[in-house]
Amino acid sequence: MIKVENLRKTFGGFHAVDGASLEIEKGSITGLIGPNGAGKTTLFNVVAGILGPTSGRVTMDGEDITGLPPHELFHKGLLRTFQIAHEFSSMSCRENLMMVPAGQSGETLLNTWFGRKRIADEERALRAKADEVLEFLTISHLADHKAGQVSGGQKKLLELGRTMMVDAKIVFLDEVGAGVNRTLLNTIGDAIIRLNQERGYTFVVIEHDMDFIGRLCDPVICMAEGKVLAEGTLDEIKANEQVIEAYLGTGLKNKKSPDATASA
Repeated sequence: MIKVENLRKTFGGFHAVDGASLEIEKGSITGLIGPNGAGKTTLFNVVAGILGPTSGRVTMDGEDITGLPPHELFHKGLLRTFQIAHEFSSMSCRENLMMVPAGQSGETLLNTWFGRKRIADEERALRAKADEVLEFLTISHLADHKAGQVSGGQKKLLELGRTMMVDAKIVFLDEVGAGVNRTLLNTIGDAIIRLNQERGYTFVVIEHDMDFIGRLCDPVICMAEGKVLAEGTLDEIKANEQVIEAYLGTGLKNKKSPDATASA
């Protein structure tokens, strides 16, 4: 579904992404791991159109999307969430979801004068869809709470809910587990699995929690120093000496256990 070919992104003389190539299969939940500074988030930002690439190519379903801005990728079904949730804090959780779909009639001044019935009909439909999404994510009890007042994990669920308001094709999740307690992380994981299995969403997940990656992701791709080091199952990745070297700064010759990467 997504093909990244020899992608580079430099900042001055620093190569944040340095010739990375990878493929994301349609219908997969792909994990992207690596030590801090490996280039994972920069790769996400380039693919999602937040940053322009220095060189290289990105295609989606065979179409060249290299350098397209986020709003164009949004309409193609490619969405990206952030490590720090970007909610509209003074609006309710339901309202945060209702405002996601683009091209709403109420956005046009003329329609506010002459298209009030159309606007009202759209809002009823959006409200019903938002309530369905909140129920799917098991946070319907927060519908009328201000989004800025819910917990960090609930904000992550709300971000996931935004992708459901437009029936995304592929979602890039950046450290969805950061600052989230284990119970809510399990709830987020359940929602991702259901969206993948029941609605056909494709996910790419950056995460440092190897238990979470192991539960959700196959394949797993490991990056270091802006390059792709290895790809495979989590067990294969944990047994790869290059991966161990990247995480621990030492190889198997010093008898470090591959499972030590799980705590990295």
